[in-house]
Amino acid sequence: MLITALACWGTVVLRDTRDTGGESSSGRPGDGPPSVDLARSVAAYTDRFAPDGAFRPPSRTERQAVADGVGLLLDHHREQAEQRLAEVDFAVRTLVDSATGRQFAEVYDRVDQGPAPRGWGRVFIGLGHPVRWSVQVPHPVADQHTELLGVRVLRGSPGGLLVVAGAHRKSGEGDAADVAHRRDTVFHAVCSELVRRGVAGIQLHGFAQESAPRYDVIASAGAGTAGRPAGRRLADALGTEDFAVCRAWARSCPLAGRDNVQGRWAAEKGVPFLHVEFAPGPRSDVRKAARVADAVSVVTRRWAGGVLAG
Repeated sequence: MLITALACWGTVVLRDTRDTGGESSSGRPGDGPPSVDLARSVAAYTDRFAPDGAFRPPSRTERQAVADGVGLLLDHHREQAEQRLAEVDFAVRTLVDSATGRQFAEVYDRVDQGPAPRGWGRVFIGLGHPVRWSVQVPHPVADQHTELLGVRVLRGSPGGLLVVAGAHRKSGEGDAADVAHRRDTVFHAVCSELVRRGVAGIQLHGFAQESAPRYDVIASAGAGTAGRPAGRRLADALGTEDFAVCRAWARSCPLAGRDNVQGRWAAEKGVPFLHVEFAPGPRSDVRKAARVADAVSVVTRRWAGGVLAG
């Protein structure tokens, strides 16, 4: 699966491509953060996900600890963040994305490296610019290539943060790992912390072509209205890239995501949120995926500049 995904996406690896989740450097004088192809790292992480995979639901204390740690990082309190995250066996490393030369802080679960991963996810925080928007991937692997599309979107503009769920949506018991529809997950706790800070979000999903055969993309502001101006800009940009877009605020569209719990929380707080579904082509075809990312950057660049409406 990993080799196929990487070949399809044409990922170029420079060095240190192993998904080690290790520390930021070897500790030798003059060493800097490792150079990592972010797409390859995310692909290696999610390649292990399967419908019958393990997932342990986090307690309220555990998920709050991860959210607190992310918040402390956003406030530039690295040492305190590391201490808070260590309480639940999470850690932080700094890396340089080899494709862009930009630095990111990666929040990762140390337990993922052992025989019984918990499936709580990872967070990549762009450094060198205030974080003003997030791209969220709740169903990696299940919604094929959305995890790699998330990396493309993250690379498209400064000021971004990527949240990737830590398990296939069908892992564990029942719908315990379906993070887009549950509030008791690390994924939701992190997204809630971002909403508390007024950070706009775009959540990426995938649909089977037969679910909406006339469309390439279904764009929605979810349960709220704060994201509609950005949604219109995104739909226009996608249309310019020759994608057929169903605009859920203007007509009846399937898969509009109004029951999405992250979207509902954002709507309650008046924070812009976009729920965007993609047909297989825009996710799996490297050229189409690049055009999608270009269109999304029309919105994220405005968010990065502090423009959340209009």
